[in-house]
This record gives sequence, C-alpha cells and structure tokens, in this order.
Amino acid sequence: QNMLEELLIHKPDDPIQFMINHLKQNNDDAPRICVLGPPASGKTTVAMWLCKHLDAIRISQETLLFKEILALTKEAKAYKERKEEIPNTLWANLIQERLSNVDCIKQGWILEGFPENQEQAWMLQSSGIIPRHVVVLYAPDTVLIERNSGKRLDPFTEEVYHTTFDWPSDPLVQQRLVKPEDLSEQEMSKKLLKYHRNFPGVFQIYQKVLKSINADQPSMDVLSQVLTYVQTRHRSAAPFTPRILFCGPPGSGKSLQAALIAQKYGVVNICCGQLLKEAVADKTKLGELIKPYIDNGYPVPDNLVTKILAERLNALDCMTNGWVLYGFPRDIEQGEQLQKSHFSPNR
Repeated sequence: QNMLEELLIHKPDDPIQFMINHLKQNNDDAPRICVLGPPASGKTTVAMWLCKHLDAIRISQETLLFKEILALTKEAKAYKERKEEIPNTLWANLIQERLSNVDCIKQGWILEGFPENQEQAWMLQSSGIIPRHVVVLYAPDTVLIERNSGKRLDPFTEEVYHTTFDWPSDPLVQQRLVKPEDLSEQEMSKKLLKYHRNFPGVFQIYQKVLKSINADQPSMDVLSQVLTYVQTRHRSAAPFTPRILFCGPPGSGKSLQAALIAQKYGVVNICCGQLLKEAVADKTKLGELIKPYIDNGYPVPDNLVTKILAERLNALDCMTNGWVLYGFPRDIEQGEQLQKSHFSPNR
C-alpha cells in the first residue's frame, strides 16, 4: 500500500526501478508522525520522548533553522532576522529537503509543530510527505497561558521544563535554564488566536489519521496515550483475506463466536482440538504420530500441532475464503510458532 501511494505521488519515469528502490529501503515500518497543538501544549516534550522511544529523527522549526545546514536555511534565517514571517513554500521546501536525507528515510521522523495551516499541509502532501499518524494535543487556553508563564528551556538538551509543574532536580540543569522569547500574555493570546483560526483546515486534511489527546493531565498519561496511538496500524480499505484468531478462557464462548463469524462471512471455522482428532481418525502420517499422546491423555508437542495446523491453513478453501481459528495458541511459545509459520492473524 505504501509503495502504491509513493508511485501515485511521484509518478516515476521508470516505475519498476522505483519499486525496487522502495523495497531496498525497507522502511515501511519507519514512523512518520506529526505532533501538533497550540503553544505550551507540550509538543516538544512529546516529540523528544517519541524520538528517544522510537529512535526516530525529530524535525522542528528550531532544528531546521539552527541545527541543520540545508541549502535553504540561510534564506529562512534572513526572514527570521528581519522579524518577517517565513513563507509557507519555503518551510515546505526546507522540510522536504531534510526528510529526503538518509537518516529520516531509514529511521523515520517526528515532525513537531508543522504544518501550521491548511496551505502548508497541502504543500507537504503534494511533495509526497504524508504522515501515518497525526497527534494533536489540546488544553483550555487558560491552562496554556498559565503554563507558558512558567516555561523554561534547557539550551543544552532543548528539553522544556516548568517552574511549577516540571522543575528539574539537577542543580546544574536548573542553573542553565532560560526563559523563551515571547512570554508575555498578550503575545501568547495572539498565538492561540492564530492557532484556533488555522487548525480546522489542518484537521480537515488529516482527520482519518488524527487523534486528539488531552494535554491537561499528568505527562506520563499523555505520553502513554500518544505512544499507544502511534504504534497502531490504520485499517486499509483494500480487500483482504480474513485471518481471525479467537482467544479466551474456557467457557468464554470462543466456539460459538467462531461458528457465527464463519457462518456470516463464509470463512473456514477451525478448532485446533477437533483438527487433531480428525488427523488421528483419518490415519494420516501426522495423525499416527500424535495418536499415542491423545490416547494416553498427554499434550501433543507444539511442533506436531503446528505442522497439522499449517497443513490445514494452507488448504485452498482457507487461502481463498480466509479462516477463523480457536484453541491455538495457548501460550507465548505457541504464539511465536504460529508467527514463524507465517500464519499471522489480521484480526
């Protein structure tokens, strides 16, 4: 699916070579995340934490202007020095140039605070920069204004602290903290007004991959919710063969639910225990091997169970219509064996 998206966006002259290069990169699982939100909502804290946790590259307006040596950096800095707004086109080109570097391609990226408006979002999309997950932090304006007044930056690590809510314990860190620019309440109110005016346009573009998270709660709760979301895979609209696994304790209704699913969607209903009994009854080679275990009431070795299961799941009806399985796996080892045999469930 990712490769098809890239083909449609870039329209290469040699599509075969383009697909070969895409497969060589082996980066379909690399994170592509945008962290958005109003000023003082915690974007930097979340983005830095995600980068450490996912080993991805953090990209922000500050890193693009002051940490990177890019072809367009000098031009963007000139706008900043003249205290003029940097054009959307220049921002989009800067980001495109940075994300085309090998580290971002291989490790993935966390884009912090960008896009700020709908025009920037469209420019990113037209450049082929499409995030898989967009996290939007929100909190009441009164909370954000209060947070902003106590905000402090560590110029060495770029981490953000707060005089009330998150003061560092290390005295050395305390000494080097500095106040950010534009801390006045009036400036903050202007920035909030601008954010609320622009955000609906951004939401319209990213609504299918966007999740809003309340930033007015303990930081670990925020980070936990963000991580849970960015590790999820979005459902594809493409057709697929269902491979459904039912788990649960005895008496929880697995067999009934599996039968109902099989009847409704026309998939093959497979009970692992029944499969073993049928193998013994049919006197197959594997059936002869497991017969002594069943006759004596011993558990059948996992490797034999996996072989019988693989044989059934490879049958034409399962490959064509899909399947619903219950009774296996019963523990982590069996689950790992199922994964190794390339029969991973998709539901």
